[in-house]
Amino acid sequence: MSNSKPQKVLIQMSGAPGAGKSTMSMLLQRSIGGLIIDHDIIRSSLLEDYSDVAFDQVAKSAYRLQWAMADQALKQGLNVIIDSVCNYQEALDKGSALAERHGYTYWYVECRVESIALLDERLRARTPMRSQRTGVDCPPAGASRTGRGEEVLRQRIANPCRPEGNVVIVDTTAGSLVVGLEEVLRQIQSRN
Repeated sequence: MSNSKPQKVLIQMSGAPGAGKSTMSMLLQRSIGGLIIDHDIIRSSLLEDYSDVAFDQVAKSAYRLQWAMADQALKQGLNVIIDSVCNYQEALDKGSALAERHGYTYWYVECRVESIALLDERLRARTPMRSQRTGVDCPPAGASRTGRGEEVLRQRIANPCRPEGNVVIVDTTAGSLVVGLEEVLRQIQSRN
């Protein structure tokens, strides 16, 4: 892989819980520099500090903070990697609008695992933050949604919310993200 680093990119990670978004984010950060904005860290920190606030309200606040942090990092000229599930058009719209406003190239990188059993295995094996699932059918403590995790994940895997351009889909089933990282970097470098 070439040593040239892509400049001025905002990368929005996407994928099911346990698909490898955080690991891929760290690998990308080592390659292109910049700042990772981890939605789970923000949300978990807010949940720790504001235990009397509803989980869903904390999630909304975490998204507002995530976008404010991204805006500030872009103003500073940093590449930004947003590590969140990215299930909604609103997230795509906010990310692409921020990139455009600051003259950055917007990229959507999806870590894809189709096996619900593998996702469940990964979720159960990790040490979860307060805002994270502990299994496919085990929502975070305090989350309003209960059960149906497998059904919801199957629907989101079958019908992901993706933008029109600058999309890289990485199959993270095998566990090694190095090949996926090389593909992401190749595509970003080919369009910069």
